[in-house]
Amino acid sequence: MTNIELIKEKVFSNQRLDADDAMVLFDQAELLLLADLAGHRRKYFHPEPVVTFVSDRNINYTNVCVSGCKFCAFFRPPGHKDGYVIEPSVLDKKIEETLSLGGTQILLQGGMHPDLDLNYYISLLKHIKNKFKIHIHGFSPTEIAFLADLSSLSIKELLEQLMAAGLDSIPGGGAEILVDEIRQKISPNKCSADKWLEVMKTAHHLGLKTTATMMFGHVEDKTHIIEHWLKLRTLQDETNGFTAFIPWTFQPDNTRIHVKKTTAVEYLRVLAISRLMLDNIPNLQVSWVTQGDKIAQLGLAFGANDFGSTMMEENVVAAAGVKFRLPQSEIVRLIENAGYAARQRDCFYNVIDSKK
Repeated sequence: MTNIELIKEKVFSNQRLDADDAMVLFDQAELLLLADLAGHRRKYFHPEPVVTFVSDRNINYTNVCVSGCKFCAFFRPPGHKDGYVIEPSVLDKKIEETLSLGGTQILLQGGMHPDLDLNYYISLLKHIKNKFKIHIHGFSPTEIAFLADLSSLSIKELLEQLMAAGLDSIPGGGAEILVDEIRQKISPNKCSADKWLEVMKTAHHLGLKTTATMMFGHVEDKTHIIEHWLKLRTLQDETNGFTAFIPWTFQPDNTRIHVKKTTAVEYLRVLAISRLMLDNIPNLQVSWVTQGDKIAQLGLAFGANDFGSTMMEENVVAAAGVKFRLPQSEIVRLIENAGYAARQRDCFYNVIDSKK
């Protein structure tokens, strides 16, 4: 049997693939074969022809950041004239709009702001929870690691305080590629790969669910992507705390990394192999924000079962010149035209609106 045939046998008998298998899939598998294999693995997790989405809004509480990531066109350094910290009245208006449009959560992220102490974050969370009934999916592991250092607290101590103030779950931002060799090149001031994983491990043990992401298409190669998958899979084996994986492509415009933009075919290949390698993370999300509506729709044939967020507001990727917008009605149409039933969900992938 060829390597590809052996991998097919593994997939159809629901056996775990290893790093060598992943490399064979990268190098040898035809695109449609990847779709077929990933579709089979998707049905193992989600036998019903349903695709979910969440109605929410990205709120960036600040754009001031000392990380200086080469791939980010959104941040401003401390003292910059365009730097901001969100005003409570502006925050309230954004949340009110979100709720009025049927939103169920906010994605609350900012930068590594050196002048915002723990009291700011506690007050921010309490302010939201005291005024609104909404899920707070907030603060990436890089923000949490930075704040823990700033506050001279352990990750566990910090998370316990944030949870007590109203934090409901953690997004998987700041992962980029979980290989320090790559992180040093693109985001040298961010936490290490091990620290990112430690934040997630600690969160999971405290009962906080999280997502996981991967930004690819910059200075990494296939071995780094595979290492990223394996690190996530190993942690998931221990904690079962990741609800979903979201791979997305680096957007080079307006950034300090000058590379050729990742193609749609390359994105679909990585999406499909993600589904095959991450055999213990139940949900795989397409990235219409970076890929646009048609490729995201096609991603549903490459193992994905979730269309992500309606994203009433998005600033970070938009700062890199990518401004795809999709209202909820269009997301539903795209899902249904691909042959699936569209269902709105909450952050934990519970269906909350069976009529959509």
